[in-house]
Amino acid sequence: MADSLHINNRAKAQNTYDAIVIGSGISGGWAAKELCDHGLKTLVLERGRDVKHIKDYPTTTMDIWEFPHRTRLTTKLSQENPIADSCYAFDEATQHFFVKDKEHPYIQEKPFDWIRGYQVGGKSLIWARQTQRWSKYDFEGPARDGFAVDWPIRYEDLAPWYSHVEKFAGISGNKDGVETLPDGEFLPPWEMNCPEKHIQEKILAKYKDRYVVQGRCAHLTKPNDVHLQQGRGQCQARNICYRGCPFGGYFSSNSSTLPWAFKTGNLTLRPDSVVHSIMYDEKTNKAIGVKVIDAHSKQELEYYARIIFVNAACLNSNLVLLNSVSNRFPNGLGNDNGLLGKYIAFHNYRGNINASIEGFEDKIDYGRRPTAVMMPNFRNVYKQEMDFLRGYMVHYSAGRGRMGDTSEGASIGGAWKDSLTEPAPYWNVFMMMQGETIPKASNEVKLSKDKKDDWGVPLLVANVDYDANDEKLLKDFLQQGSEMLEAAGCKNINAFDNGRRPGNDIHEMGGVRMGKDPKTSLLNKWNQLHSCSNVFVTDGACMVSTGTQNPSLTFMALTARAANHAVDELKKGNL
Repeated sequence: MADSLHINNRAKAQNTYDAIVIGSGISGGWAAKELCDHGLKTLVLERGRDVKHIKDYPTTTMDIWEFPHRTRLTTKLSQENPIADSCYAFDEATQHFFVKDKEHPYIQEKPFDWIRGYQVGGKSLIWARQTQRWSKYDFEGPARDGFAVDWPIRYEDLAPWYSHVEKFAGISGNKDGVETLPDGEFLPPWEMNCPEKHIQEKILAKYKDRYVVQGRCAHLTKPNDVHLQQGRGQCQARNICYRGCPFGGYFSSNSSTLPWAFKTGNLTLRPDSVVHSIMYDEKTNKAIGVKVIDAHSKQELEYYARIIFVNAACLNSNLVLLNSVSNRFPNGLGNDNGLLGKYIAFHNYRGNINASIEGFEDKIDYGRRPTAVMMPNFRNVYKQEMDFLRGYMVHYSAGRGRMGDTSEGASIGGAWKDSLTEPAPYWNVFMMMQGETIPKASNEVKLSKDKKDDWGVPLLVANVDYDANDEKLLKDFLQQGSEMLEAAGCKNINAFDNGRRPGNDIHEMGGVRMGKDPKTSLLNKWNQLHSCSNVFVTDGACMVSTGTQNPSLTFMALTARAANHAVDELKKGNL
């Protein structure tokens, strides 16, 4: 009798919400904002530590000389973290926002770089912030060319939601009128420098099927009222964004969507919460909640809700669903067709071209613009015309450094120091590809049968690789990119395969793809699991194909669309 006095019979009620969002990154933050805006009591679960905007950006105002190693990694840190170290943004000033290799292992059946940020805000603190809409050709391509299942939506379905998230996040860009790269709701654009404009003019003059535009990015060049209401300010073009921006000049969950959700009074955020699995009730044929392992105490906890959004980032979302087993779903939640974890895709970043350009010796560049020049895909857009499927987006930039006089073979001495005040005698040009990879069943992730992490969750096994199509696409970019730079008058053109491994693009997609047919897909057109309608997946895991654009804007739009549909269905009593 005495023991019963200590039983908390209200525990389940205290742990019950209208909605649970798994993950606090770019898509999770958007799910939280939309659900809270509509009055839903929402719990956001984040496996990493809490990061408060501004307060928890410890290096954001430090000058380079204040770092022990001038922001460079020590040899020890680099050697201990070959995966994290492969990321462009991982250095002494940012390393606290990255998962360390030894702390969260996974199994690579083939080389795959899984770059992660386990903290509130996830990788929205360290993303590259490039944002482009998909065009109708991207949504139509898989069905037309037969390389994946048909997307269950089209551009017209997502266009209003692109506008919705663009207005709130703040995207800079031009109204370019390019059919293959639709215009959006833009703030004033950044500008190309003189050599970049020259290269643009030469390419446009020679190639009538190619377009060169100023890059579009999630930076507040001129904040609107909605951005000021978020407490954000103008981008200062510091270009040290990966440390966290104290101005809120770029979009992140920490500076934008999560604080907005908090203001509604409907958000509960629980960091240090490792999601083990989603709980399923066979009587109601619905998910009823989420099982969590406290990151520090290892205590098992259960939280309940009417709807669940899975936004743990692509591969972790696959992991959570694969680990959510029951009598009804012995192979993972919603996995009736055995396709969960399959058709993983990514972006091919292997092509780089370096060059120099003369004729602008009386000009220097000023400031630290946070975006590059873009060329939308021009291969296989309207029909299949090459000996490979799909194509690639091109990014390029030009800059003029201060290199110093090294004619005597040594970068040392008074003469060399004096020469640093003079700009280099020429401009450097850098061009890169962002290629679409084709989803394949053989590119998959699964759970280890015998190895678990410190929280009792099976380790993820990655089996993802390039194929012959990727090699052809790379070859075409190196050839076409070189020809375009040559036409622009560039010299010393050096085109090469940089050898980047799959995953190093940090654009992993698929595994829980959308589709019209439950036999060939996991999610319907509203991002609901076909066989468990109160579970939504709206991060990269839901993607049918990758397109050639940076994917985060599409994740945001899909999430906002799905969250509003979920609210409508709740009101109708359908969930």
